[in-house]
Amino acid sequence: MASTQFDVVGIGNAIVDVLCQAEESDLTALGLAKGAMTLIDSDTADRLYRSMDDVIEVSGGSAANTIAGFASLGGKAAYMGKVKDDPLGNAFAQDIQAGGVTFETPMAVDGTSTAQCLIFVTPDAERTMQTYLGACVEFNPGDVDTDIIAAAKVTYLEGYLWDPEQAKKAFIKAAEAAHAAGREVSLSLSDPFCVDRHRESFLELVDNHVDILFANEEEIKSLYQVDTFDAAFQKIQGHCKIAAVTRGAKGSVVVAKNEIHICDASAVEKVVDTTGAGDAYAAGFLYGYTQGLELIECARIGGLAAGEVIGHMGGRPETPLGQLIGHRI
Repeated sequence: MASTQFDVVGIGNAIVDVLCQAEESDLTALGLAKGAMTLIDSDTADRLYRSMDDVIEVSGGSAANTIAGFASLGGKAAYMGKVKDDPLGNAFAQDIQAGGVTFETPMAVDGTSTAQCLIFVTPDAERTMQTYLGACVEFNPGDVDTDIIAAAKVTYLEGYLWDPEQAKKAFIKAAEAAHAAGREVSLSLSDPFCVDRHRESFLELVDNHVDILFANEEEIKSLYQVDTFDAAFQKIQGHCKIAAVTRGAKGSVVVAKNEIHICDASAVEKVVDTTGAGDAYAAGFLYGYTQGLELIECARIGGLAAGEVIGHMGGRPETPLGQLIGHRI
């Protein structure tokens, strides 16, 4: 087994998030499906961007948020994702590296621009995401650094990146490299609409390549095509080593072989924006896991991390998570 240099390496869509507050009537006027993540083209991105007021622009992307949160906890992390050598791409690289994350994926020098995710946050804190993938779709097996994969305890894969065919091949390459080095592989299902698009291949990926699965309640029900969480819960066991399912205000449930752990949600004074809640939960869970903590404690740290993120706009922590949970570890 190779020496351990990293606790976790994440692979996903490298995106700059653009957030604004919006009313439900705004979503209706713009023809947006509330709560969904929809892929859009560059013209639609330009049109929607012009409709947004008082925007906040931050480096994002689901797996990148998780890795940034993981580093904020004090973990050793790396990230792989494709950006273009343009202002947004350079801002993304600087942001994630400033957080202590190793990011060495070569930037694209031509082609489409760095990806953007336009996020409309309604008063109930729900987020509606319109994503222009741009350079993200160019991520391919050649961008997978197998030396970094072999040197990480866990490789974390973002379900959103499962759309392009070359990215699928990159995922399989990364998973095989991780297991060849005696490491583990984790997957986030990312979004119920994403699961709808790729249900059969996701099931195959989970069965054959994934050790640790992250999902929320709607995603896991979509994966197994059932109407209730209890029905999905019955199907999770045996499909991978560990499954951690978040349930919003109901907390989370962790299933591992014959173990079942139910963890309450962390108390939050006010939910401002749910963007990145699942990403932060995965960061906290994986931090505890790679530090050798019990699964219930991993879930508790995940809940604390998610609680911090939903208390403000944006999908990355404002308070260093290591300070937030230091007295609880």
